[in-house]
Amino acid sequence: MQKTILITGSTDGIGLEAAKVLVSMGHHVLLHGRNHTKLEEVKKTLLTLPGSGLVESYVADVSCIADVETLAKTIAEKDVKLDALINNAGVYKTPNAVTQDGLDIRFAVNTIAPYLLTQRLLPLLGISGRVINVSSAAQSAVDIEALIGQVKLSDSTAYAQSKLAITMWSYSMALALKDGGPAIVAVNPGSMLGSKMVKQAFGVAGGDIRIGSEILTRAALSDEFAVASGQYFDNDSGQFASPHPDALNPKKSQEIVRVIETILAKLLNK
Repeated sequence: MQKTILITGSTDGIGLEAAKVLVSMGHHVLLHGRNHTKLEEVKKTLLTLPGSGLVESYVADVSCIADVETLAKTIAEKDVKLDALINNAGVYKTPNAVTQDGLDIRFAVNTIAPYLLTQRLLPLLGISGRVINVSSAAQSAVDIEALIGQVKLSDSTAYAQSKLAITMWSYSMALALKDGGPAIVAVNPGSMLGSKMVKQAFGVAGGDIRIGSEILTRAALSDEFAVASGQYFDNDSGQFASPHPDALNPKKSQEIVRVIETILAKLLNK
């Protein structure tokens, strides 16, 4: 059966590879990128794949919260049922770490944008859909002041905190929704895979990115993930595992959600 799947950050790296696999399987893929020209080139390439499914493309800079809101509204207006949302867009290192909203770009892209997009698209996902949040093996305790943009962190620290934060809100949202919403799972697709982000951050080729795309595809389609809401899958070990202890602490996870909601309320109600 054809599925409709939105993948953020799908013009290169693991997101693009996952899109290729899903389109080749005949699924309807909603691509996302921030560069219109690159996005259209990727769309054309995917449509040439044998047995290709439908492909749509959406432009948005997810470091800008207003852009995320617009992206969500544009997709929602299509009134299409989403079977899966793969929050894959991510950033580690950038020349300017502060967004136009005054946030650290790692928290903005890796944590806050996927939270907002997920919340806005919940009606399209329903109770049978699923949300796959790309986490990481790199997870460290979240500094709330850094999350709200008041403290500057090193690239590695900001990245690790942002990935724990998305893992925490995945757990908290899954608990809140229970059986009334989609399955929400955080996934470490694999450490040091050969994505553009890894190459730019560490100057190494990295491992086979198909390792990451295969687990994201599996997470979007397989029955095992449909009943794993609130869990964390570690692809380095190839199994569901325990994330950083903070991600399993309801009180701490709820606090992260509260702070994210406060940030969004301030930015969207300007």
